[in-house]
Amino acid sequence: AYQLNTLSDIEKMALGGPIGLCKSHATIVFEFCAREAVQIFGGNGYTRTGQGERVERLYRDVRGLAIPGGSEEILLDLGMRQAQKFMPSEAKL
Repeated sequence: AYQLNTLSDIEKMALGGPIGLCKSHATIVFEFCAREAVQIFGGNGYTRTGQGERVERLYRDVRGLAIPGGSEEILLDLGMRQAQKFMPSEAKL
């Protein structure tokens, strides 16, 4: 909180894009891990009791946990727009 309060307005604006990209990447990785865990557990990964209980809960909640910060597409768009905005004008894509 202290560091965020001491940043200038320009630095705060530049921070949103990388944070959006980081959150989007974390969501993609979490979805992959949940899907692979269900594959490892097989049929038990779909049951609400027993060995697959935690895996089933993660697999069920993965999309709900990703939504509060915005959809992946919006976060990726924000990150790319800010990266282009702060990119030097002589840089080539």
